[in-house]
Amino acid sequence: MLGSITLTAQEYRNQTPKEFILEGTVKVKENRDPIPDAEVRVGGVRTVRTNALGEFQIRARIGDELEVSHPAFETVFYTLNTEEDVDVLVEGFDDANDVASFKRGTRSKREGTSLTHQQFIDSAQRYEKKNIDKSIAFVENSIKALGKRPDRIKAGLSYETLGNIYAHWAQFDLAVNSYKNSLRYTDKASVRLRLANALLNNNELEAAEETFKEILSKTRQVPYEKIAAYEGLGDVKMAAASYPEAIDNYNKGLELANKNLITPKITDLNSKLAEAYAASGNLPEAKGYFDNSLNLASSQSPQRSLEEKDKVADFYGRNNLYDEEIELRKQALEQVEDVEGEQHTFSVSPTVSDSVTTQALNYKIGSALLLQEKTEEAIPYLQRSISEADKKEDLIVQKDATRKLSEAFKYQGDFAKALESYQSYVDLVDRIYLKKEQQISQAARFSRDITNKQNRITSLEKDIALSESRMDLISTEQALISESNKRQQLIIYGLGIGLVLLAITLFFMNRSIRQQKLANNLLALRSLRSQMNPHFIFNALNSVNNYIAMNDERNANRYLSEFSVLMRSVLENSEEDFIPLSKEIELLRLYTKLEHARFKDKFDYEIKVDESLMVEEFEIPPMLLQPYIENAVWHGLRYKESKGHLLVHFKQVDDQQMKIIIEDDGIGRKRSAELKTKHQQQQKSKGMGNIKKRIAILNDMYKDKVDVFLTDVEASGEGTRVELTLKKD
Repeated sequence: MLGSITLTAQEYRNQTPKEFILEGTVKVKENRDPIPDAEVRVGGVRTVRTNALGEFQIRARIGDELEVSHPAFETVFYTLNTEEDVDVLVEGFDDANDVASFKRGTRSKREGTSLTHQQFIDSAQRYEKKNIDKSIAFVENSIKALGKRPDRIKAGLSYETLGNIYAHWAQFDLAVNSYKNSLRYTDKASVRLRLANALLNNNELEAAEETFKEILSKTRQVPYEKIAAYEGLGDVKMAAASYPEAIDNYNKGLELANKNLITPKITDLNSKLAEAYAASGNLPEAKGYFDNSLNLASSQSPQRSLEEKDKVADFYGRNNLYDEEIELRKQALEQVEDVEGEQHTFSVSPTVSDSVTTQALNYKIGSALLLQEKTEEAIPYLQRSISEADKKEDLIVQKDATRKLSEAFKYQGDFAKALESYQSYVDLVDRIYLKKEQQISQAARFSRDITNKQNRITSLEKDIALSESRMDLISTEQALISESNKRQQLIIYGLGIGLVLLAITLFFMNRSIRQQKLANNLLALRSLRSQMNPHFIFNALNSVNNYIAMNDERNANRYLSEFSVLMRSVLENSEEDFIPLSKEIELLRLYTKLEHARFKDKFDYEIKVDESLMVEEFEIPPMLLQPYIENAVWHGLRYKESKGHLLVHFKQVDDQQMKIIIEDDGIGRKRSAELKTKHQQQQKSKGMGNIKKRIAILNDMYKDKVDVFLTDVEASGEGTRVELTLKKD
């Protein structure tokens, strides 16, 4: 089994794209100015910030998703397809003028304040994981720099940074308050996600669950945030011991992570699914998911790989699979020793958690061997653990290993060594007790310091809120006084004039309202028809241009000849509200023939007129059906990979009405809209909009003459069906 795991892991590593150093820039799309201090993240794990020239470097793989965020613009995502340098262009950057001024080295007084605020935030983030006192002090200064009426984006960033600091130092109640303050200014999904995790860590399970669900309910969300929300819901259910619900949420997150190829989350969710199955007593399922997480983690950072091995080894130990546990811990021990021996080769030294150190691993291997009564093998590991722990001043592991070593000597019958080890154990307990007292004293001072700093920040918040309230109150009072004066003047002058005008208006209004409505409808119809003709001509000329571009003179001449016939008929009917149905059918035959000539390989068509249809008894607004056919060809059939089919069917419903069906088996409306957004089409067709307006006006004038109903042909959204009902009178 272990050999199979090793081969599978090796095969996975061979298939995983290698890491490389990605270089790139983040710029404003409109003027190519660099954007400094933008956060660039790969796979939701590695994070760097752009420098003053908007440049960054980060380790990545082909297929990774690049996430670029900044308080002044919406998060941008970019999938890496090559190892070439990337330029990320951002639209709608709020601080574009600030960036240009930064580039020139000059700033106005207002911009100087902005730069000072950003400097404080940069400093706070730099000390976030090193010195909580300094980092909080910098955030406090950043809030002071905002003034009495703070910029909302900058205020939100200050409180977000404060929340990150508190979360890192496990002050989750304060982190919750800070994230809530940040969301009062800017509603960022990333901050809401951090708030939910802080609530979870603070054991506020109901509030955490509500916040995670709120994130999932948002219409606009990136895949990583949705995956993290499902993972968070799973964590909430695990904390509440609702294991089936936890498994369900983890699976939803895993499905999204696999779909979007977010490898770190795939690993994490496999690991958490294993823990959930183990907690629910389903050990075979747990082992399967742990095998997956081990294979996936082996291709990631050394720290992640070691953490997963430690977690799986703990699982083996809990279930008395000591051989598997020992083997896995030995692999982890070799890996830790290799990493510690080669740390100088890393640009950033890897951080190994406290549970995956040489002293901890040696202790756990020795303990597992003792449980198997392999005392001779256990003693060297325990002795190495004590030696390593002594070097690294890890008193806890040294104490535990010393106690185990005393027990091992006792099992062997070497009571002198057992006593000696036990005395060492007692000494270590005394040292730990003294150290704990010091830690308690330090924790008390730490808590007082944080409380004092938070009180100062709270005082600043109250001052800002009070200042805002005062200024809002003054502004409101002035507005009310001004509005009151204007109203009094309007009332005085308006009453006299209004009474006279009211009598005149009522007299003429009743007489002219119907005539005016009819005139407006006729004018609107004429305007819409005048828009339809240029729209139709423009689209048809595009087809001619295509033949000319391909030097197909013969088809171009033929197309122009047929097009001229079509245009003559269109222009003849352009001034009419209604034309005979037979004329409209002939126009459609000619138009569809022209479109089919251009897209022969894309679709076939059929225009079907039932023999029972009394064509001569019906009239129809000119050019009413052509936009629906154009829409079917250009937005449905044209993008279909296989050859499509277009059906136009005229049939009699009863003596007073007929039905026209335009049906295609193209890609469908939803898929067409997605392609339109993807290709960033700037020219939007006005044909369908004009048709809707014409139908609305005609139905108002002629009492529901025309009725149109659009549906998808297939449940999957493919194909479009237009049903148009036309009444005789």
